[in-house]
Amino acid sequence: MSSSFRRLAVGAAALATVLGTVASPAHAVEAGEAGASRASNTDIFVKSSRGYMLFHDDGDVFEICDTNADGHGVEGQLVDYFTGTTYLYLDDGGDKGCDKKGYDIGANYYVMHFWWSGDGIVRKSGRFNE
Repeated sequence: MSSSFRRLAVGAAALATVLGTVASPAHAVEAGEAGASRASNTDIFVKSSRGYMLFHDDGDVFEICDTNADGHGVEGQLVDYFTGTTYLYLDDGGDKGCDKKGYDIGANYYVMHFWWSGDGIVRKSGRFNE
């Protein structure tokens, strides 16, 4: 009887851990490709040696920044993870400072695509939602 109780307790603890992980806001639920990471508990960050794209959950603001004066800018977009629909496009380069745009994300799952205009290699964040 005690081994049955022990298995039940272990199963309940595992379920509580999984449920606690899923419930956080702007939660990146899977690892992105190279260059993608979390800037904080609620910010999503995609970067390369040429620049970065950042989602600030507080205010739903997307920021893109070209950090390399090489004659090419950087581009990024917010895409629906399942349908591929583009909701927001940003680019930066040729001017001073970074560019920002607000977009109120909802319950859909999103992914950020980010690339340097010189080669077009796309880096992606993990999927996330509100």
